[in-house]
Amino acid sequence: MRSTVVTLLSFSCGLVHGQGTPDFWQPGGPDDFRGPCPMMNTLANHGYLPHNGRNITKDVVISAMGGALNFDAALASLMFDQAIHINPEPNATWFTLDQLNVHGILEHDASLSRSDAFFGNNHVFNQTVFDETRRFWTSSVLDPNQLANSKIARQISSKAFNPTYTFTSSTEQFSLGEVAAPVIAFGDVFTGAVNRDLVEYFFVHERLPTELGWSRKTSVVTLNDILRVKDMIHNATSLITEAPPGCPASKRRDLHSGGRLYQRRA
Repeated sequence: MRSTVVTLLSFSCGLVHGQGTPDFWQPGGPDDFRGPCPMMNTLANHGYLPHNGRNITKDVVISAMGGALNFDAALASLMFDQAIHINPEPNATWFTLDQLNVHGILEHDASLSRSDAFFGNNHVFNQTVFDETRRFWTSSVLDPNQLANSKIARQISSKAFNPTYTFTSSTEQFSLGEVAAPVIAFGDVFTGAVNRDLVEYFFVHERLPTELGWSRKTSVVTLNDILRVKDMIHNATSLITEAPPGCPASKRRDLHSGGRLYQRRA
């Protein structure tokens, strides 16, 4: 269950919380908290979360996720319960977006749009990193394979150049949630397809892409929807394929698996 909810999190004042609207948008100012999660920042920019990024309570999260994205209340509540531990205060009932920036708890290496903590700022959008990500988005409609390719590429890059690269099984769940989030918010949760323009606009501006014609889903987003998309991305990350039709590969001796070769005697 924990890995399931970890995935959700990655998805995981100008206005009072609960009064957010797609029509209101204002980026965070110098006194506002923002974190490594583009969606949480987006909800704060629109006023669904407190614009200053502070005092995010369970009621606030339920209202924000439901109002902006039509998330089921029980799902939003579950997400909050798993996020609250980032606040070090005993019996805390709130957290801030700034607390999400602590490396290795929810924030992780190999983000699609942020630099690794080793290189400096780990929570502000990084155009160079994002350009590396979207090189693998090769068509106008993204599918799980393209999204998975960009995830793998970012992991390889991070592992190659970050001497402190860390990517645990828990990190994998956060990463899958990060990659799945745009599909869940802006795409088709049954096919895993999503318009590339919507995704790029969201990442770059941390803004809901209403200007491009997007609107809030009419059907409630449930835990099953999120698990379905997460599994699509996970399955697409495998680099192992089936043999082409008619290929006798399975009948050939595998010289790389430890099988012995016997020299024929004269």
